[in-house]
Amino acid sequence: MLDKRFILDNIDLVQKNCDARGGKVDVSRFAELELQRRTLQQEVEELSRQANEVSKSIGKAKDDAERDARKEEGRSLREAKDAKQSQIDRIAAEADAIHRSIPNLTHPAAPVGGEEKFIELRRGEVQPPKMGFPVLDHVELAEQHALVDFEAGARIAGNGFYFLKNEAVLLELALQQYAIELLVGEGFTPTITPDLARGDILAGVGFIPRGPETQIYSVENFDLNLVATAEITLGGMYAGQTFDEEDLPLKLCGISHCYRTEAGAAGRASRGLYRVHQFTKVEMFAFTLPDQSEDMHNYFCDLECDLFNGLGIPFRVIDTATGDLGGPAFRKFDLEAWMPGRGEHGEYGEVTSTSNCTDYQSRRLDIRYRVKGEKGTHFVHTLNGTAVAISRALIAIIENCQQADGSILVPEVLRKWVGKDRIGSSDEDQEG
Repeated sequence: MLDKRFILDNIDLVQKNCDARGGKVDVSRFAELELQRRTLQQEVEELSRQANEVSKSIGKAKDDAERDARKEEGRSLREAKDAKQSQIDRIAAEADAIHRSIPNLTHPAAPVGGEEKFIELRRGEVQPPKMGFPVLDHVELAEQHALVDFEAGARIAGNGFYFLKNEAVLLELALQQYAIELLVGEGFTPTITPDLARGDILAGVGFIPRGPETQIYSVENFDLNLVATAEITLGGMYAGQTFDEEDLPLKLCGISHCYRTEAGAAGRASRGLYRVHQFTKVEMFAFTLPDQSEDMHNYFCDLECDLFNGLGIPFRVIDTATGDLGGPAFRKFDLEAWMPGRGEHGEYGEVTSTSNCTDYQSRRLDIRYRVKGEKGTHFVHTLNGTAVAISRALIAIIENCQQADGSILVPEVLRKWVGKDRIGSSDEDQEG
């Protein structure tokens, strides 16, 4: 969340930022409530002082009548204090709800507008291929080679769930190994994170764990939720902790399953593996000093590009427009892979993203750092980035690496784990 004092000192700026990001937030109402709360708090403190004075004077009363009168006065003062405290609690709850809904500030270079106002920053080393034969999408190819069973997944858990089979399983495991090998070589600490997290951790990271707008699966009768990304668990890993300045930046990567309700998602663009309720992801996360976060953000983007260049997948990187930023993000870059089976002539589809969240999450999670020789502490900056979301990476590989005979080439960097160069061939399909 943003610092309260900053909000109150910059009401118009914060409101303009909320509007640019499409947030329905009344910043003036927050300021009004904060003023009311502070005024009432002073009144409560004054009533408490008076009640204490009356309480001390009871023993000095001359007779029972005076003693009873002072007791009654003390009781009235305490009741008045309690009534105002109840007002404060109600006002504070409303103010807190508004405060938590105010998004992060926005990088001045981020494009302003709706989702379509993104700016393309760069393209990958490989250009979209000219197939020269009828292109199949990943669903058709997966059926042809028995790689994914959507029907069985639906029988077990409903639409949006699936079984990976045969070489798709080997590709998933290979993608995990490929990403982890690169990140460990870059100094990331590898982790396998819990798939569940408490509501306060989700709220601290910026997700809505309950309510009609949530995309989160919650566990009934428990304050636990299935995580939508390892960003939640990695961000919450150091909640309430204080780093020493010299220990930053700290780079982590985490493997987790990810669960999303994907309410309202539909259409051909969401077909197959693109928008599912469960998938595996390797996530990058960093805790940094404030002056390190922008460089770390660019570094995360470079790593994502390195991963997909290594796979030989065509892609572009976009600077996400303000109207498409999540609440915690100061700036976000999306890496969109070319998917030749998507749309009539192929389209780009998001496969990874990386966000600089500055101190927005650390304020909510109370994650700080101390500077040697200085009093007090400061909030760290947090950053997250997808190394590889397996389901969408599989789409990009299957569709871009399809061949005229119906087979699928395995990216060279994955072959040592998959154990083969190619999935299927026309001869094998005829034999089958």
